[in-house]
Amino acid sequence: GSFVPAASARMGIVDRVFTRVGASDNLHMGKSTFMVEMSETANIISNAARRSLILLDEIGRGTSTYDGMSIAWSVSEYIHNRIGARTLFATHFHEMTKLADNLPGVSNYRVDVKETNREIVFLHRIVAGGTDRSYGIYVAKLAGMPNEILIRAKDILDEFENGKDDSASSKKKKKDSGAFQLTFFDLLANPLTEELRDIDPDRLTPREALDKLYEWKRKFD
Repeated sequence: GSFVPAASARMGIVDRVFTRVGASDNLHMGKSTFMVEMSETANIISNAARRSLILLDEIGRGTSTYDGMSIAWSVSEYIHNRIGARTLFATHFHEMTKLADNLPGVSNYRVDVKETNREIVFLHRIVAGGTDRSYGIYVAKLAGMPNEILIRAKDILDEFENGKDDSASSKKKKKDSGAFQLTFFDLLANPLTEELRDIDPDRLTPREALDKLYEWKRKFD
C-alpha cells in the first residue's frame, strides 16, 4: 500500500518485511545503540526466509571501522548465500562494493550527485554503480556547522586519504613495523590468516603452539 515513486514496479510476493533502520539505544535495559543494532540484525537473520524483503541501513557504524565493516560484509554474504532474500543494504563502507565482483546476486547502486564549483547538488536519483566517496562534510555544511570546523575537517580528511597520519602512536607503529601496515583486505588474503583459520587452539599443546609461533616468525619475518 506504500507510494512507489515510479511509473510501474514489479516486486513479486513477500511473506514478511524486515527493517533495520535508524539509531536508538535502550539504556534502561542495558543496551547501547550498537547492541540494539546487532540485536535487530540478529533477529532478521534468524527469521527471514527466501520470500522475505529485507531493508538494512548502515550496519556496523557503531564500532571501529574494520570491526563494523567485517560484520556488514559477513552479514551480506550470509543473506546472499544462506537466506537468498531480496535485500536493500545502504552503507557508507565503500569497500563493500567489491561484493558485486564475487557474488552473482549483488548489484551496486548509488545516489547521483553533481559537483560544480566545489558545490554539491544531490539529484535525488538512483543510478547503477558504486562510489568511492561520501559527502559527509558537505552535509555538515548544509546543517550549519561552523566554517572553521568544516575547513579543519577537510584538512584532516585530505591527510587520511593521502595516507598521512602524524600522530605519535602512528609514527611508533610505522617505526616498529619497518614495513607497510596491512590493510583490511591485505589481511584477509594473507597466508597467515589462512593458517589461523585451520588451527583449532583447543587441540594444541603449549609446546606445539610455541613451535607454531616460531615457525610463523621464520616464515613471515
